Amino acid sequence: MSALPYCDDVLPADEVLVPLADAADLLGITVTRLHQLIREHKLIAVRRDRVVCVPAKFLGTDGQPLKHLAGAIAVLLDGGYNHPAILRWLFTPDDTLPGTPVDVLRGDHAREIIRRAQAMAF
Repeated sequence: MSALPYCDDVLPADEVLVPLADAADLLGITVTRLHQLIREHKLIAVRRDRVVCVPAKFLGTDGQPLKHLAGAIAVLLDGGYNHPAILRWLFTPDDTLPGTPVDVLRGDHAREIIRRAQAMAF
């Protein structure tokens, strides 16, 4: 089994992160299943203060990872972006959006974020 991929914390200091064990509980899955989601690039893990976590905004209100997050990550990875660059983009406020791309992924206009990710990647 490969090591769990994570990146150093590039998020704003006030961004809420959830330790992996707690995130697995919130999602109703085992920690090993959460590790699999991270290895499959459906979630991105971050290390803050020696603790590996996932951003709270990656977890939907339905107890699942955000529906379109994996698609956005895949498009950006295919376009040559690495995990820190993806996190920076997802969590950087955009004047043309109502907040950050990750905030929009949580709402009704998630496909706009996928479209923008495709445009950026190619």
